[in-house]
Amino acid sequence: MNLLERIVIDPEVCHGKPTLRGLRYPVETILELLSSGMTHDEILADYEDLELDDILASLAYAARVIQTKRIEPAVA
Repeated sequence: MNLLERIVIDPEVCHGKPTLRGLRYPVETILELLSSGMTHDEILADYEDLELDDILASLAYAARVIQTKRIEPAVA
């Protein structure tokens, strides 16, 4: 299975935000956990229905979005 196939966008789930396998875990939540310093193992321990490939899919999705979207600098 391609990692990106784990990402589901459904208007009826989490207001249409990209989620992992439709489990109501938004990709952005996983990215925030990673950026806070949590390890893969810590995330998987806290969210037992997630799999390592879900975390990797979140990272792959973020990489794909960065490749296709224009990014504006953040204003402080």
